[in-house]
Amino acid sequence: MTGLLVLPMQTVEPTDVPLVRLITNPEKFDGKLVRVIGFLRLEFEGTVLYLHREDCENAILGAGIWVDVTPEITKQWLSLNTNYVLLEGIFSAGERGHLDMWSGSIKQVRRAQIWRPVKQ
Repeated sequence: MTGLLVLPMQTVEPTDVPLVRLITNPEKFDGKLVRVIGFLRLEFEGTVLYLHREDCENAILGAGIWVDVTPEITKQWLSLNTNYVLLEGIFSAGERGHLDMWSGSIKQVRRAQIWRPVKQ
């Protein structure tokens, strides 16, 4: 009889990455699970995590990363849209969103929540 080897599952923790680092060094984080904070705009052909609200309001192309809409985002659409959010997902340097306008994309988003900084 052959015994079954059971190994404990390893929990993979995301790497905390400032959005500006994903934009300026996308290859460094390609394929990695990341946690990032930015200003999220959800719209047809324009679902992007921007550095700042003003970048979104002024249509500053390249100042963000494309976000692949997942069920996690869809169920919170109204609360997440046009707010600062924390996202966790897999970063792709090669997939650059609609018309390749962005520095990469975040896919397989497993966590999406409003960002509420701790006030000191």
